[in-house]
Amino acid sequence: MTMTANEDKSYCNWMSQLPPELHDIPLFKLAIPGSHDSMSYDLDINSSIMEPDRLKKLSKIYCARKIVQKWAITQEETITKQLDAGVRYFDLRIARKAHDPDPTRLYFHHGLYTKTDVETVLEEVNDWAGGHPKEILILALSHFHGFDKNIAEHLHRHLISFIMTLFGAKLIHTKETPSLKSCWGKGRNVIVSYDHSTQHSNEIWSKIPYYYGDSMDTSEVESKLRHILEKASPVQSFSVCGLNLTLPESARVLLYILRPFDHLVGVIRRSLPRLLRWVEQQSAKTPMNIVASDVVTRNGFVSTVIKLNNPNA
Repeated sequence: MTMTANEDKSYCNWMSQLPPELHDIPLFKLAIPGSHDSMSYDLDINSSIMEPDRLKKLSKIYCARKIVQKWAITQEETITKQLDAGVRYFDLRIARKAHDPDPTRLYFHHGLYTKTDVETVLEEVNDWAGGHPKEILILALSHFHGFDKNIAEHLHRHLISFIMTLFGAKLIHTKETPSLKSCWGKGRNVIVSYDHSTQHSNEIWSKIPYYYGDSMDTSEVESKLRHILEKASPVQSFSVCGLNLTLPESARVLLYILRPFDHLVGVIRRSLPRLLRWVEQQSAKTPMNIVASDVVTRNGFVSTVIKLNNPNA
């Protein structure tokens, strides 16, 4: 079941409610709930198909777009509702539409473009951050589809400038090793991770590694993540353990997307309880930092991750 409004509210300020002994440790040693493909609830059925490649040529066919939408939506709630539910890491995939008359207008994407543009969504996030100064948000911007060579540098400069102007004094600097206490003391509560080699300022963080199983099989996802976590050195920087299921890029994708009465959210609902049991078991052996998932407002995902910070409570 989707969380009720009361359950959402109970995790709206969870960072400020952590026990005092956790206030001084680096944020990369906290367990933080995150959402995978955070904006996919907003996909536009009238958009052209961006992926998979095998279906791009079918963009003019409504049924093809509908199939892509069914298997590209990974989140059910708006970004504000995800924030209210306790999510603090957001996977934001950026794209520019070809032939857009506005040269710097950007959208999010996952199979299709979103209806809402990037600046509008980031303004909503900024408003939420301003109203919750003790909650630390991590925004991971990546992919940058449609950033053609002749305009890419200009688009990156424009987007980074917008981010720095919008969030301003809320931005946590890269030279810091942030903890809750240090962020609260400086009045900063937004980290922006930018997955591109463009020149970064002290306010923009580089890519945060995102580890995932690259499979639709939960056993395989668990096995790959376990291998990564057990090989990793002690956590000294941010990292993401992605519980998300991934459709194959080969022709095998048709085995899933041509199912008439199924969709990705349905598959995830059935798989997430098992994955969360694995998280609880694995966290006792290896530390986890950001744990990201699809359908983050279901199955007690947020509460499960937050409880990793204080398992004996």
